[in-house]
Amino acid sequence: MATIEISPGQEEETREKTPHERLLDYGKGRGYKLDWLSYTETFGTKLDVDPERGGLPLQNADHGSFAEAPERSENLTGRPRGAIKREAAPHVGNYRVMTKADIWLRNGASLYEEAVQRQWSSATDIPWHTLRPLPEDIERAQCELSTFLTAVEFIAGDIPGKWIADASPDFYEPRMFLVTQVMDEARHLDVFRKRALANGGGLTSQGMGLGGATFGSNFDTIRDFTEMSARLHLSAEGLVLTLFRMGERMSYNEVEKSIYRLAASDESRHVAFGVMHLKYVAEAQPERKEEIHTFLDELEMGLVAQAESAQQQNPLQRGGIAGDSVNVLLGGGDDHIEEGASIAIAMRQRQIKEYVQRVKVSGFGERFENGRAAPALDQYASA
Repeated sequence: MATIEISPGQEEETREKTPHERLLDYGKGRGYKLDWLSYTETFGTKLDVDPERGGLPLQNADHGSFAEAPERSENLTGRPRGAIKREAAPHVGNYRVMTKADIWLRNGASLYEEAVQRQWSSATDIPWHTLRPLPEDIERAQCELSTFLTAVEFIAGDIPGKWIADASPDFYEPRMFLVTQVMDEARHLDVFRKRALANGGGLTSQGMGLGGATFGSNFDTIRDFTEMSARLHLSAEGLVLTLFRMGERMSYNEVEKSIYRLAASDESRHVAFGVMHLKYVAEAQPERKEEIHTFLDELEMGLVAQAESAQQQNPLQRGGIAGDSVNVLLGGGDDHIEEGASIAIAMRQRQIKEYVQRVKVSGFGERFENGRAAPALDQYASA
């Protein structure tokens, strides 16, 4: 910093001021606008960093008046939360999510940190070199399922990606988590595409089904972030998480087991985000609970319809292309598709049970006590 010369008279006048205050006075006296040099209230407060306890995670970075996000944001300029406002700053965003309850969850920062720390590479963390030829029917089923999941994961990244730029920067924690989710889904798309191609098979026909995991349906009419999260995180991602958790039952080598294990770890974070967001909304805006119950009514109608259809159809037609592949993999081949179909029904029951548990943790469990939930759904959950 350049030395500032002060006359004797000025020295007496500024003797009690700090060097920083004297610099501001000097600049302003000569027509310079130095507001950007003003200290915030937290200036001089050093953050505690413990390398043995995670270093400096995001949840420990903010302190002072901006540690908590505002209930409502008026920030359209991209200004970081806690930065000094500049009146002449232009608008850089057309944000739709301007209210904390519309996107918030209490553990968003810690979920972000977990996502960053658990990133993995489909190129180096999957033992591709151990792949060996499989029976043709098993390989074909693996390729069909991998093709389906490649399409699913593309959509699963596209949907939250549309909301990242819609949220005020004052709610940066959930925004940053959504960025990691898009990266996770890109990696899942990548790894399932590679599995379809890696063992001499290839991509097959696009198919939908898989016990209610009908990605892409109803997402074009979503009205706000909370509805998106209920449909995506609580329901669709949750159904796929159950599938991934049963992945080892459908795996025939260490490559497939590793893929499902790692993908399930990612997927569980996405589901946790939705559960904790709905829980926050239920507590912060109880007047919205009836609205969210309506979202859940629609979701559950689809869940029951898919599950009942799967039980009533012929095993060779059950569940569409993706469902056929699951039956073959669970049964052990085309000749055992009946056995595989029976296991698949158990998997669908588990999907619904886990969905019910998520709804309860989210703060909407009363729908299973007051008859609001579809009776057929309750039958599956108690089976």
